Amino acid sequence: MTRVLLADDQDLVRSGLRMILDLAGVDVVGEARDGAQAAELAARLRPDVVLMDVRMPGTDGIEATRRIVGAGLPCRVVILTTFDLDQHVYDALVAGAAGFLLKDAPADRLVAAVERTAAGEAPMAPQVLARMIDRFVGRAPRSAPEPASLRSLSPREREVLGLMGTGMSNAEIAERLVVSLATVKTHVRNVLAKLEARDRVQAVLLAHRYGVSAPVR
Repeated sequence: MTRVLLADDQDLVRSGLRMILDLAGVDVVGEARDGAQAAELAARLRPDVVLMDVRMPGTDGIEATRRIVGAGLPCRVVILTTFDLDQHVYDALVAGAAGFLLKDAPADRLVAAVERTAAGEAPMAPQVLARMIDRFVGRAPRSAPEPASLRSLSPREREVLGLMGTGMSNAEIAERLVVSLATVKTHVRNVLAKLEARDRVQAVLLAHRYGVSAPVR
């Protein structure tokens, strides 16, 4: 069973999230009202996923994410936000968050995002991700050579990276490329290893920076 920690300064929001996750059979192991408490509970409870509000008084979600990632904790952070284009969300992704989700997302999407995150994927709405990258991440100059890590990817790994950059899940990539899910998981592991990326988000940011796009079918 997936174990989740909730971090939001609004009691009503946490109660709503808990109810949705409880009904879906997800184990909510704790609740935090600010980032400092979230980091402390994450270290003590070791959840699989932390649902983290990005804007909280005192220690915010960005700093809490940085502490959790910096401590090498096994849990993965999903940022909750009201705004789909938010500098704070981008900062949290750079700090190590595994993905982000809008607070008004339907219940089924919330549960799916939690399960995907626990499985090592990155919940990011493709259209939101693309606009966020365009707004906050400058592309490398055309004259700038690709780093050796990108050039080391095989053609298939490069295709997989491009599809990861659209926000596709492993299952969606497998369907698109007409290969098995196990094959896609192997490619993703290889991509992360070759790029020395901490996680899927880092790989996606690099793909967008150097214009690695999804294959045209």
